[in-house]
Amino acid sequence: MTKPELSPTFDLTCELIRCPSVTPDDAACLTIIGRRLAACGFTLERMDHGGVANLWATRGGGSPVFCFAGHTDVVPPGESAQWLSDPYTPEVRDGLLYGRGAADMKGSLAAMVTAIERLSPPDPALRGTLALLLTSDEEGPAQHGTRRVVETLRARGTHLDYCLVGEPSSHHRLGDLLRNGRRGSLNGRLVVHGVQGHVAYPERAVNPIHRAAPALAELSGIQWDQGNEFFPATSFQISNVQSGTGVENVIPASLRAWFNFRYSTASTCASLQTRVAAVLAAHGLDYTLEWHLSGEPFLTEPGQLLATVMAVLAQELAVVPELSTGGGTSDGRFIATLGGQVVELGPINATIHQVNECVRVSDLEDLSRVYAGVAAALLRA
Repeated sequence: MTKPELSPTFDLTCELIRCPSVTPDDAACLTIIGRRLAACGFTLERMDHGGVANLWATRGGGSPVFCFAGHTDVVPPGESAQWLSDPYTPEVRDGLLYGRGAADMKGSLAAMVTAIERLSPPDPALRGTLALLLTSDEEGPAQHGTRRVVETLRARGTHLDYCLVGEPSSHHRLGDLLRNGRRGSLNGRLVVHGVQGHVAYPERAVNPIHRAAPALAELSGIQWDQGNEFFPATSFQISNVQSGTGVENVIPASLRAWFNFRYSTASTCASLQTRVAAVLAAHGLDYTLEWHLSGEPFLTEPGQLLATVMAVLAQELAVVPELSTGGGTSDGRFIATLGGQVVELGPINATIHQVNECVRVSDLEDLSRVYAGVAAALLRA
């Protein structure tokens, strides 16, 4: 493997890619990172739980608290035969570094570590606390990772003033998009109950498919809200519908439908649940419904963190980023509950979760400089 534009960030990214850390397995990534942080004077605290590896690392003390956050776990590589090179053997081709996790998000983790090393030993002008929160449970259920660490920090009374999450946010060039929030995610599992019977005697049965279809159609057509300045309108999507006995002459006893709301701050979890219940009741359905809230929406409005990140991007990369709250969910939804400002900034996301995932080699060191610049500016302010 040739190594154009050698840099500490490139080397560490390669070392992390070699760790097959398919969620929730950390595969020793935190051990590698921990050694580097300890050498920079950080206090390391492992908060492992439920088979998930978590690290909370700090240097300094008091306010303000600036935190880098990310995850060491990756999604499975899929069929290795579809990769042009082994997914856990980093390889450079045409200025791109290939490997599972290159963009999501081992490149960002490496940039965080080398950014911290750029700020070591600490500048006497810096104040407050520099922290790092890492987990191996972001790509999976996300129950025992950042969520669990945040619960522990909240119980201790820890407040984060600023957090930069290394999710791959960029579209066409590094830094062209900043995520300053995410939509909430609310899941529903609906069971519509009927009465099984022979299709030739429908009067003796209650067909849950016929009963549920108009209600599901109505739910699909509702304008839940208009969104707002920072968020698009709330989206309702049915992801699974299951019914039937596998034969043509039996009316089934039930229908199961799974659906999801990606919702803005213009709605609340409670308001969405209430409106769904009203629709189901209006159609006279006999049903059960289980709800699961994956995460509330969060928003960082223009302020010190956004202004600092944008200023550093302009200085280091001559780019003016777009602000966005789109995409899926991230661990930022948990971190935001600690009361601080949260943004997401990372590499180009065009190949994440795909075969032949890659990151631009030149972007790695650029990202390290940006991360270091943001941390220094906020801790010097």
